Amino acid sequence: MATARLSDYVRIVGEEPIEELRRLAAPLQGMRIQHINSTRVGGGVAEILDRLVPLSRELGLDAVWDVIEGDQRFFQVTKAFHNALQGKAADLVPEDFEAYLATNRRNAERVALDGDMVFVHDPQPAALVTYARRPRPGARLVWRCHIDISRPQERVWRFLERFVSRFHAAILSAPQFGRPLGIPQYLVPPSIDPLADKNRELSPEEVMAVLDRFGIDRRRPIVTQISRFDRFKDPVGVIRAFRMVRRRVNCQLVLAGGGATDDPEGAEVLAEVQEAAGSHPDVRILALETRSDVEVNALQRASQVVVQNSTKEGFGLTVSEALWKERPVVAGATGGIPLQVIDGFDGYLIHSPEGAAHAIRYLLQNPAEAERMGHNGRSHVQRNFLLTRQLRNELLVIHSMLAPDQPEVVLEAALEGGAHVDA
Repeated sequence: MATARLSDYVRIVGEEPIEELRRLAAPLQGMRIQHINSTRVGGGVAEILDRLVPLSRELGLDAVWDVIEGDQRFFQVTKAFHNALQGKAADLVPEDFEAYLATNRRNAERVALDGDMVFVHDPQPAALVTYARRPRPGARLVWRCHIDISRPQERVWRFLERFVSRFHAAILSAPQFGRPLGIPQYLVPPSIDPLADKNRELSPEEVMAVLDRFGIDRRRPIVTQISRFDRFKDPVGVIRAFRMVRRRVNCQLVLAGGGATDDPEGAEVLAEVQEAAGSHPDVRILALETRSDVEVNALQRASQVVVQNSTKEGFGLTVSEALWKERPVVAGATGGIPLQVIDGFDGYLIHSPEGAAHAIRYLLQNPAEAERMGHNGRSHVQRNFLLTRQLRNELLVIHSMLAPDQPEVVLEAALEGGAHVDA
């Protein structure tokens, strides 16, 4: 699908939010906005940047997106970092930390921090702040963290903190992720693009074609979890919950997900999921190819209940994706998920497979309640988690960072719009 233009969003969010974006961008014309992350394809960060950068350019900003390179060892180490920052024990040796530093040093030779505003996403490229060539005069460097760092393993956090604290500011996805860094910390939740293939309206024929291709029964209720095969998403726990539900409700489970170049554990977790499912005829495990966006869209739209059984989660874009499609969501009460799922309003927050089973069964047996929650969920996402809102917040962050002692009205607007500043 071709990249949408700002005018295409008017029918969804109205004229005023789009005009506000243009007003906020007007004083920033020609400013170079640089984003740096570790993968071009796969995962929520890449999805957001793929849509956010072109819209920023349309607003007159010189927006660019650079991707660092790394070998298998580097991504194994940074996956261990990711797990440790979300509280899992990590058995790292000094050579692992050196592999991380060496890769950042190599990337510093090919990726210059040459933006007026530089957004460095997540731990993988964080050390560029130390090794990259001198930024342009007046440049502001921001560490954009998309993961749950509320209770990190201290050894890994102390290692990364020495880089993070050298940025001018940090952007987090949920308030509880804040850390004592000595720099401003902004709250900007991620977002979904309602016009992307993953979220646009689909015809019934398009949905049915996807179900038929994957051999999914159209006649029986479908429960779905869409996510990378990651232990923090607990797909094995979803299978346990489904087995409990299946004893009383004749339904099907679909576990679908793809991989990302910076996540080397996906194949291992997929094997664990396949073993847990065994030969159950009503559990369908789909290892989707890259950019299977229409397939994801159709699976969510065909589902009666969408699950996100995360035990740790920075935000979880699939939650907003499902709510946007008016599907109730049963999700782990962790990280950024409670920003999206309001318990009893647009879904249920759960703490165990037993709790998930109870919530799923209730929604399947009470379709009117499921419909009410789905309607509430779409309204909640429209107000809070669409791409145009995230772009607005990031423009406000830029304004407040460029003139932190001056325009109080901009800072207040940022606070009202969800870009919280903690100096």
